[in-house]
Amino acid sequence: MEIHNRVENGILIIAIDGRLDAASAPVAEGEISKALEGEQNRLLFDLSGLEYLSSGGLRVILGAAKEIKRRDGKVALAALKQYVYEIFEVSGFTAMIPILNSIDEGLKALA
Repeated sequence: MEIHNRVENGILIIAIDGRLDAASAPVAEGEISKALEGEQNRLLFDLSGLEYLSSGGLRVILGAAKEIKRRDGKVALAALKQYVYEIFEVSGFTAMIPILNSIDEGLKALA
């Protein structure tokens, strides 16, 4: 698993590539927490490179979303592969976190 982050138009974009599972979740949680230090309140997850997501990985993403909402901010997910989308759908999180088709759509939604 690899995590990259950047800020574009005041929006923190966190890209997760590879597998986000029980083994990689603690590392991901630490890296995402570090990226969220400060006053950041708009977060876009770029999941275009995410190949696998377990319940442990889902918990990490949900934790970051809750932190952003606690800050009265906005969060969205973008560019999910079908398998990853189905995990969010089955778990019921599609009703809580907006899911957009592309990074550009995500940036517009959070602008």
